[in-house]
Amino acid sequence: MSATTDSAAPRDHRYMSSTIGMRKIVEKFGGKIGERKLTLALAAALTIAGIVGYAQSTPSASAITITAKKYDFTPNVITVRKGDRVKLVVTAQDRDHGIKIETFRIDQKLPKGEPVTVEFVADQAGTFPFQCSQFCGLGHKNMKGTLVVE
Repeated sequence: MSATTDSAAPRDHRYMSSTIGMRKIVEKFGGKIGERKLTLALAAALTIAGIVGYAQSTPSASAITITAKKYDFTPNVITVRKGDRVKLVVTAQDRDHGIKIETFRIDQKLPKGEPVTVEFVADQAGTFPFQCSQFCGLGHKNMKGTLVVE
């Protein structure tokens, strides 16, 4: 394998300035890292910065406390804004229950006495039903609520 010099191959002028800039950075670090490694490191840093920026642009979730007991969710109407990161803290008080919000692909078992946290982004506006997803007795089919995303 032979090394190429700057004059050995024609270069695409669109990329000359970025190549020269990369070489200056490589020279500054004493040639200890290669251009390819530096490019990968910069790409990784920009990707991480983008992810952090996205996470910060989504409004933080404030916890909404819900209780589940004997065929009832309290509160049974929850209102949030579109784009909010929703954090539900649900506690089944009398027996095992479940919470299912089909539109947001949530189906979480709620063991008796244990607070369970469910988080999602309310990315669709509208009115969405939720219900108990674990059979809990004769009134199970009436254990429902409504999620309103404005």
